[in-house]
Amino acid sequence: MQRLDVHSADGTRIRYEVTGSGPTALVFVHGWLGSGRWWDAQREAFAPRFTVVQLDLAGHGDSGRERVQHSCEAYASDIVAVTNVIDAERVVLVGHSMSGAYAVLAAARLPRVAAVVLVDTLKNVEQVMPAAQVDEMLALYRRDFRTAVEQMLPAWLFAPGTPPEIAARLQREFLSRTGDEGAALIEPLYRIDLRAPCEALRVPVRAINGDLHPTDVEANRRHFRDYAVRLMPGLGHYPMLEAPAAFNAELDAILRELA
Repeated sequence: MQRLDVHSADGTRIRYEVTGSGPTALVFVHGWLGSGRWWDAQREAFAPRFTVVQLDLAGHGDSGRERVQHSCEAYASDIVAVTNVIDAERVVLVGHSMSGAYAVLAAARLPRVAAVVLVDTLKNVEQVMPAAQVDEMLALYRRDFRTAVEQMLPAWLFAPGTPPEIAARLQREFLSRTGDEGAALIEPLYRIDLRAPCEALRVPVRAINGDLHPTDVEANRRHFRDYAVRLMPGLGHYPMLEAPAAFNAELDAILRELA
């Protein structure tokens, strides 16, 4: 494994790790308040056959936290900066949660991208959260982040099948940050309408979703040219952590299909 740094378009330092080798690179991008560590089980499974890349978005993990204004384009630039220095013939972007949106944006700027895999995200690209609801949610994070993490978010993130140790780990990671940080890092996702970027995407899009919340396949097919989803029953928002072996089997099936 190599731990390396590259600078995003605005100069922010982005930490990434490369393991394995192969003509296809799997670039794994974590969700809100996460890090490349969320993909360790995927590294172990896929590095024997693929170039595996785990990156930390700006403001997350071991990447720089000096970015003043977070935006969807800035996050996409983090992915672009890392992918551009990876030695591989083709790239599959794997984006979880908020990074699914940024993977879509980045793919349009990366000619080597052969597919995008969305992990429990963009379940209906036609849904745009009303501005007043976004403001209310971000205000709660800033006012009382612990209450949000411990009492509000579990219903949206964790399913009955979510292992308790995974839920506890994630809550610890969330609460290692302040509510101001959490709000700033997530806000761009809720201020973007992704319908046009999804329609502009020319590569296949595959999804691996838990079934805690429904996926509107027909809505997504109105905007993605080539979209299909694999459901993992009984799981919540973090299928790669909740059931890594089963998740890896689903991802492997997608990669074999797209090969």
